[in-house]
Amino acid sequence: MILEKAERILEKHELCDHCLGRLFAMLGKGTNEERGKAIRFVLNMERSARGLQPIEEPEECELCHSAFDRVPELVETMKKASEGIEFETFLVGSRFPEEIKEKEKAIWEAFDIETAEPINREFNRELGKAFGKATGKETSKNPDVVFIVEPFSGKVEIQINPVYVYGRYRKLIRGIPQTPLPDFKDSVASIICRAFSKAFEGKCVFKGAGREDVDVRMLGNGRPFIVEIKRPKRRRVDLGKVAEEINASGKVEVLDLRFVSAKEAEEVLTKNHRKEYLALVLVEEGVTPEEAEEVARRLSGLEIHQRTPWRVRKARADKVRVKRVHEAEARWVDEKHFELRLVTDGGLYIKELVSGDKGRTRPSVSELLGKKAWCERLDVLNILDE
Repeated sequence: MILEKAERILEKHELCDHCLGRLFAMLGKGTNEERGKAIRFVLNMERSARGLQPIEEPEECELCHSAFDRVPELVETMKKASEGIEFETFLVGSRFPEEIKEKEKAIWEAFDIETAEPINREFNRELGKAFGKATGKETSKNPDVVFIVEPFSGKVEIQINPVYVYGRYRKLIRGIPQTPLPDFKDSVASIICRAFSKAFEGKCVFKGAGREDVDVRMLGNGRPFIVEIKRPKRRRVDLGKVAEEINASGKVEVLDLRFVSAKEAEEVLTKNHRKEYLALVLVEEGVTPEEAEEVARRLSGLEIHQRTPWRVRKARADKVRVKRVHEAEARWVDEKHFELRLVTDGGLYIKELVSGDKGRTRPSVSELLGKKAWCERLDVLNILDE
């Protein structure tokens, strides 16, 4: 049946061994070229026994126009196009003219072929094997780079896939935002990204797992963040040296830098973390040690209903969020101040938890005290993963 079908096809179409073998790609093992050679060889033996002329492989295939003969030349073009780019893994894609793909499908339909493989799939595989052999690089489903090749024009495009790095940052001083803002020379993101862009030779995009206000420090174990480096020319980077450069700023420190996958990066950014805070509370009317301790006792385990704070109403949806204070401890400082250490759900606005935000947060420290209270200073002590 295979020989009979192959003979009918070859009598009407001048196909190379690649294109002949590809018609029966789902049958047997080996490459399509090997398959095509074997079919042609046995077919010509039978034709000889019947006194018929052999059907030789044409000088130029009418379907692929001998695209597979261009593989060595295209490998050299790919090598030249990727000079100066560090990568270990790759994939190959190709763009064939529509008329070739349509003609291939027409042959399948005309001769009732159900075992074929599309031309671009074989071409990608064969070009990938040749490039891997020439360079020592390996193919991967999650490659460092993707080559898009046009077999006839010889044009090669390179898609350089991003690098993702996880870390945690400490913001050691007040007065710098997490991301760039007008009137601020530096930000956490700009300090971190300068070092990453320089090391990887690509564009750095910073993404924090939450954020703190400009006047709030981030201390302790640091806030998780992800940097995505787009189109990096360097991938084999010493993250320890990147950390040293960032930490030398004296404003921001980074910890635990490591490479992660895109999926791991997304999980870091979507996870809801509990947070530990230290707030310095100001009570103008005065506060006693007993009052401070009573506020902490009543806050611990309390459910808070917090409408979007007045100060961020233009940037956040106006809705009521229900959050919980898991732990609260007080330390009296003086007649007008006490410190409040809190462990809360992520997303609870601490300044408004203290002030009440004109009734938008309930209950609040002000409400529990029966006196107006303000958060004079705030630090994030730790971001709790569990």
